[in-house]
Amino acid sequence: MLTLFRLTAAALLAAAATAQSYSAPNGTLGPDAEGKYEIFAEGIRGLFIPYGASIANLFINDTNGIERDIVLGFDNASHYSVDQFHPHLGGVPGRYANRIKNSSFVIDDVEYHVTPNENQGKDTLHGGLDGWDYRNFTVVAHTTDSITFSIVDPDGKEGFPGEVVSYITYTMTPNTWHIKMVALATTKKTPIMLSSHTYWNLDGFANPDTPTALNHSIHLPYSGQRVGVDGILIPDGTILPNQKYSVNDFWSAPKQVGANHTAPELLGNCGTNCTGYDNCYLVNRAQNGPYDWRTAGPVATVESEWSGISLNIFTDQDAFQVYSCGGQNGTLPIKSTQGIDDRPRVVEQYGCLVLEVQDWIDAINQPEWQREKKQVFGPGDEPYVLEAAYEFSVKS
Repeated sequence: MLTLFRLTAAALLAAAATAQSYSAPNGTLGPDAEGKYEIFAEGIRGLFIPYGASIANLFINDTNGIERDIVLGFDNASHYSVDQFHPHLGGVPGRYANRIKNSSFVIDDVEYHVTPNENQGKDTLHGGLDGWDYRNFTVVAHTTDSITFSIVDPDGKEGFPGEVVSYITYTMTPNTWHIKMVALATTKKTPIMLSSHTYWNLDGFANPDTPTALNHSIHLPYSGQRVGVDGILIPDGTILPNQKYSVNDFWSAPKQVGANHTAPELLGNCGTNCTGYDNCYLVNRAQNGPYDWRTAGPVATVESEWSGISLNIFTDQDAFQVYSCGGQNGTLPIKSTQGIDDRPRVVEQYGCLVLEVQDWIDAINQPEWQREKKQVFGPGDEPYVLEAAYEFSVKS
């Protein structure tokens, strides 16, 4: 294993050196006039930017053959760094996604403190004030169907121990967007948990009947449990059942996101005084014995009856966060490729869904969950790896 580590480390560091000097020569692929890099395959095309290794546009034809841009973002890549209040649009949160209780954790009896950035300093969200999705990655490679970004996260950045080298690769095959994230701790043991923080609206905000995503249905066939949290969404150590027919039951059958929106128990489900969803659902596939995540069936299926677009999400990860955008308030604009003319061009409350493939949230502060091998990495360890495939189809 040590030999494999050395080979992996050497390859990553060599690629990092290449990344520092990468530019798109004349006559080869590079960014468009808006600063975006396009990749495509049959039935799908996406535009990506170095800022946060973010997806900025994703185009799928709907049931009527009309191309819909189904993810949130900005029209121009330069706006991401200008608008520092954007809600992690389409980026890779790191080096530790989701929340860290008390902005601290312990590794080998050493307590580390990272930069708090939420709830009056009570926790750290998505890696801190200058997390990965607020930084510019380097474009290492770009072809017509694939792009790879890299980042070198230095020792001590945001308070995290050790250097981390990471590569994010996005690839398109017919009707499918593939993600592979690799991260290597080169100097010290450190927490690593990544995700894709993409905001979805499968109608492209063009449904004349509603500006929201409450009409989208979700099916989480392996998720009969979720992580229990307190009022500011910090895990409290409990694992809760998603009882059949309860507001969090997306496992027994597909259900529209808004189906239970008037149910009293939905109030507080996404935090104090919050109605909706911001929940970490566990993915329980081991009950079926050994499995290949690529063929075992999707961990989530999301559909819009209006557009006819259906999304199956396959992943090697063991948890799945669903956020129903209850925090949106009409101040975030949609893109010129989205919406309809007779409605405000903004994201209204519940206008989107965030669907995050990841591991159990804040497990670095819940040692009894025994997730250390999944979330803490050091020199000599295998790299952290996340893979996912977003497979689209359209109802005729």
